Amino acid sequence: MNTLIELEKKINSELTTKIDQSKISHNQLYIEINKEDLIDVILFLKTNKDTKFRQLIDITAVDYPEELQRFKVVYLLLSHEFNQRIILSYSINENEVINSLTSIFPAANWMEREVFDMYGINFKDHPDLRRILTDYGFEGHPLRKDFPLTGHSEVRYSEDQKKVVNEPVKLEQNYRNFDYESPWEGTKYIKEQSENNDKKN
Repeated sequence: MNTLIELEKKINSELTTKIDQSKISHNQLYIEINKEDLIDVILFLKTNKDTKFRQLIDITAVDYPEELQRFKVVYLLLSHEFNQRIILSYSINENEVINSLTSIFPAANWMEREVFDMYGINFKDHPDLRRILTDYGFEGHPLRKDFPLTGHSEVRYSEDQKKVVNEPVKLEQNYRNFDYESPWEGTKYIKEQSENNDKKN
């Protein structure tokens, strides 16, 4: 395909019922589909002679906790031959299981593990779905919007025990006071001190 407009027309004409929405923005084609059509759409994009999106760049997700369909799953594909990119996405509920792309793109293995680890999204038929970025006993999924910013536990090396230990997060800075004022205005305790000095004089 020579242009993104031609590519969009080709995809919409070939996959009429499988494309919910398409648009061109930032020199890339954005396509929204239903999750049930993922495998068919990906196979078409990869194997069709007019598309040839043969490289999976990334798989990620976006968390919208206030929405009924909480997660948007996003796939980034590249066609080296036509120097074009496609961003494919669909929305799912929190506990839905979605198809794995590892049989089509082996590189999807680690990408799907990362999405599972960070968002808790499960992939059907994945050969080895387990955490990849966090520790084995880690609780929660760090890129969910409702994940606490401080986490639940911390991992550190204990010099006393000569091993790595897991322990609840300690927030020593909880009791520090900050007034967040501009240093040019002076902090509160300095203002109070200077006012007291003025009264004495």
